[in-house]
Amino acid sequence: MAVTLDDLQRTVHAFADVVVPSPHPRARIAVVTLADADDLAGETAATADLYLLAGVGADAAAEWLARVQPAPVAVLTKATSPELRTAAHDGGVALLAVHPRSRWDRVLSMVRGLLDHTADDRSDDTVTSGADTDLYELARTVAAHTHGLVSIEDEHSHVLAYSATDDQADELRRLSILGREGPAEYLRRLESWGVYDAVRRSDEVVDVPGHPDLGIERRLVAGIRSGGTEPGSSGATLVGTLWVQEGRRPLTDDAGPVVQGAAAVAARLIARRRAAPTTEAMQIHRLLGLRGGGVDVPSLAAALSLPDGGPAAVIGLTPTRPGDAAETAGLARLASSVRLHASAFHRSSLVTASADRIYVLLPRMHTAESTAETVTAWTGRLLERLDARSPVRLRAAVAVPVDGLAEVAAARGEVDRVLDGTSGDAAPVARVTTLASSRTPVLLAEIARVVAADPTLRDPRLDVLVDYDRRTSSELCASVAAYLRNPDDVRRAAAAVHVHPNTLRYRLRRAQALSGLDLTDPDTRLLTGIQLVLGDHRT
Repeated sequence: MAVTLDDLQRTVHAFADVVVPSPHPRARIAVVTLADADDLAGETAATADLYLLAGVGADAAAEWLARVQPAPVAVLTKATSPELRTAAHDGGVALLAVHPRSRWDRVLSMVRGLLDHTADDRSDDTVTSGADTDLYELARTVAAHTHGLVSIEDEHSHVLAYSATDDQADELRRLSILGREGPAEYLRRLESWGVYDAVRRSDEVVDVPGHPDLGIERRLVAGIRSGGTEPGSSGATLVGTLWVQEGRRPLTDDAGPVVQGAAAVAARLIARRRAAPTTEAMQIHRLLGLRGGGVDVPSLAAALSLPDGGPAAVIGLTPTRPGDAAETAGLARLASSVRLHASAFHRSSLVTASADRIYVLLPRMHTAESTAETVTAWTGRLLERLDARSPVRLRAAVAVPVDGLAEVAAARGEVDRVLDGTSGDAAPVARVTTLASSRTPVLLAEIARVVAADPTLRDPRLDVLVDYDRRTSSELCASVAAYLRNPDDVRRAAAAVHVHPNTLRYRLRRAQALSGLDLTDPDTRLLTGIQLVLGDHRT
C-alpha cells in the first residue's frame, strides 16, 4: 500500500521536521528502506521512495543526492547541512530532520505501519462515523471528540499510532513517540498509584492527574483487551493502552466514555492487524511459494520494487524447541528485529513471518556477498544479536546462491526441508546450516516420515519390543538403538545407555529372542535402524 508525502509528513511530525519541502506533496510513497553509508556508496538510481539514512553523515548524504537519478521522494536523516539542503532542493527531494533522540528501529516501524495500514487520502480534521478504519484514524477521531492528544501503545509501551502533536505535547508524550521512556520519577509514581494495576485489572478509564513539577499534563488511560467477555477474565489479554493527554483545552465531559469505547475499537483493530498479513506480506508469501504455485514473478518483483536478476539468498528461522507455544508466540515480535538487521545488511531485503517461521529474502546480492560462507556468517551474528534481546532461541537454514527470483520458491522449500529434517536431538547440527552440510539427517528424517506414514511399512517385530519396554520399564529399544549406532564398539554403545557392556549384550540377546530380529544380519540392522532410530519407535 502507498501513502502520499503529505500523509507521511503528518505522521512523522512528532519526531521529524520538514527542512526542505517537496514540490510534489502528493507524491506517492510505497517502498521504504533503511540505508547506511555503504549502501549509498555505489548507488546511482534510487530503488526506494523513502530513505531512512541511519548513521550517514551530511556530506555523504549530500554527495549521494547530487548524483542519484532518479531521486527518491523523501529522505529522513539526523544529520543536516547547507550542502545537503541544497542537494535536496535541487533534486526535488523532501528532506526531513529526525529528532536526534529518535530510535531508528521505531522510526522504521512507524513508517512501515503507516504504509501497511493507512489509506492514501486523509486529512487531519476527518472524523469518522465510528466504523473500524485503522489506528491512526481512530487516534484522530478520539482526539477530535475529547480535545486531547491521543496515543495508542502496545503491551510493551511501544507507540502504534497517535494523533496530531504540536507544542501542547508534554515531555512524556514526546519521549514516548520518539521511542524513549518517560521521566523515571513519573513512571515510578504511575506504578505507586496503581495506574498500571488498574489498567491490567479493569476496563474502567483511569484518570491520572498532571504534575507540573515534572512537566506532565493530566491524562486518561484505558486498557486495550483482546478476547474474553469480562474484564480480567482468563480469556482477555491486555494488548495495549490508549492514552489521552489534556492540552490547552480541558478534556470534554464525555471523554471517559469515548476513551472506553475507543479501547474496544482498538482491540478489534490490533487483533485484525496481527492476524491478517499486510499487502506486502502476502506478496512476499506468494514469491516464497507459501500461497501455492502459478506465481507471476516479474509482476511480484515490480510490485515489491525488487530486481529480478540474481544471485539471491533465502534464510529460514524457527524456534529451537518446535511446538513450544511461548517461543512460537515470540516470533512475531522478533520479526521486526530481524527486518531491521536484514535491512542494514542488505538494503533490498524482505522479511516475513508465517505461523512458526521467519523468512528472509536477500535479492540480487553482490558476488562477494552471495557465498554460503558470507550469508551463513551473517545469519550466525544475527542469531547472537537476537539472543541478547529475546529469550526465544532460533536456529536457521540458508539456501544460497539462488539464481534469481524465479527460484526463490524452490529455495524456500529447501530451507524448510533443512529445518524440518534437523529438528530434535537425533542428529544435532549447527544453529545455522545448509542442505549441503546437513544432507544426512535431512534425508534420514524424510525417509522416516515416509515409513511412519504407511502402516504396511511398519515392522511388527518392533512393536513387541516397544510393548515389552512399556510393561516392564525396560530399555530394550534404547539398547538396540545404541548398538545400531555403534555396531563395532560395544563399550561405546553401552556407555551411551549408561550400562556395563555385558548388560548391553544381555539386552541385545533378550531383544532378539522376544522379537525374532537377527541383529547380525546387515539388512535387518538397516531396517531396524530406520524404524527404531528415526521412526515411530525412536527413543
